[in-house]
Amino acid sequence: MKHIAIVLVLFVLLALPTTVQADVAPPEQPPGANPGPGSTGTQVRMQSESVLIDVQAVAPAKSLGRALVTADFDMFNTGSQAESMDVRFPISGNDGFSNYPEISDLQVSVNGSAVSSRRTTGKDPFGYDDTVPWAAFAVTFPAGQVTQIRVTYTLEASGLSPYIWFYYIFSTGAGWQGSIGSAELTVRLPYAANEQNVIRNQTAENSPTKAGGTILGNEIHWSYNDFEPTKADNFIIELVQPSVWQTVLKDQAAVEQNLKDGEAWGMLGKQYKQIFISPKRRGFRTYHIATDSGAQALYALSRQAYEQAVTLKPDDPLWHAGYADLLGYYANFAKEEGIDTSTDAVAALSQIRQALALAPADATVRQIADEMTFYFPDGMKANDDSYDYPWLTATPTLLPTEISVSTLNATPTQAVIEAATPTILEPTKAVSQQTAATPAQNAGQTSRKPFLPICGSALLLLPLGALFWRNLRT
Repeated sequence: MKHIAIVLVLFVLLALPTTVQADVAPPEQPPGANPGPGSTGTQVRMQSESVLIDVQAVAPAKSLGRALVTADFDMFNTGSQAESMDVRFPISGNDGFSNYPEISDLQVSVNGSAVSSRRTTGKDPFGYDDTVPWAAFAVTFPAGQVTQIRVTYTLEASGLSPYIWFYYIFSTGAGWQGSIGSAELTVRLPYAANEQNVIRNQTAENSPTKAGGTILGNEIHWSYNDFEPTKADNFIIELVQPSVWQTVLKDQAAVEQNLKDGEAWGMLGKQYKQIFISPKRRGFRTYHIATDSGAQALYALSRQAYEQAVTLKPDDPLWHAGYADLLGYYANFAKEEGIDTSTDAVAALSQIRQALALAPADATVRQIADEMTFYFPDGMKANDDSYDYPWLTATPTLLPTEISVSTLNATPTQAVIEAATPTILEPTKAVSQQTAATPAQNAGQTSRKPFLPICGSALLLLPLGALFWRNLRT
């Protein structure tokens, strides 16, 4: 009856319409941008620019995140005559669904004095054919002199929680004379930046974040010199949503206050996991964990925290189940990239077996257990109201890792990843060779993987539990 119920639920999920978005692009907020000249053939050059995207710690309830942008431009008139024109700045864009949100709080100053702007229209900075609202403000550029322009505004984040991104469009400044002499762009976070909360330096398929950024404290810096901006130069950065990362920091602080608090360790492990694995993305936080050192560190840190939770609270079935969820998800999907996850798979089965022993009737535990049977059909089998574990002949011994407070905020180097990963002893060999093959023996075989996320609509094919219990205590 249990299998029939699962099939029926899956049928309903596949048959009914859903509002869940995965690979489908979310609505985009208007980007920040360079100002453009109001006339062609100008002799005014953008000699230098400095842009600060200051990500705010707090945002309104319906906002994914906000940043205050300050953009300073030194404009040099290379000609022999003064030029007066309306400098233009985009304030809106097509969000991809034919809506036109606008940036807010636009303020402009020229040589330190505030100037007013008026509303006009121009091309969509995202490259659509639409005509969208722009702001225009009058500026006179004396011959042979530098005129300083400052533009400030509030920028809304685009994204799918727990991830957000901010844009900055350099190409709108291509109409000025010659190349842009130099540009400095800084993204400032309300906490220390690292590769766990800034998704960067991945391939374009993994993350759209502009390559080349340098992390220093709570800032990430990009520098450009003598370039003619095209669409290829336009900027985007992808971040963990500030409210989500601040929850991580809060849970880290709770652990720091009491390293023997198993509940605090469990909550920390859960937060790391929810960043590492997102139901709204395809599998891991990026498409390929093998090239994402930040995701690797998040997995190691989540595993470390769960290990402490189940060590300190060995009789709590939900932390065992949550740990199994982490291990099993990783073992199932990381192996698609050629990673040997056999040890993780065995550890996942060990944890879910312990959870079932403690709470055999708990709905959440059984839901995760059913998911394990889909991940590892040769390693765990459902028999009416019980389960068999062909891969387990003895419960693997999980050795707790010594924890230092400094590890919690460590930069995800390979050394940190290795230090954060708990040691797992190999299970004893099978007494009888009649049992099913181990994960390692099955590495080259095709196993049943009905829930591998492949494309946007395929999010519906994630394990049944992923859409229901990822926000629970596990």
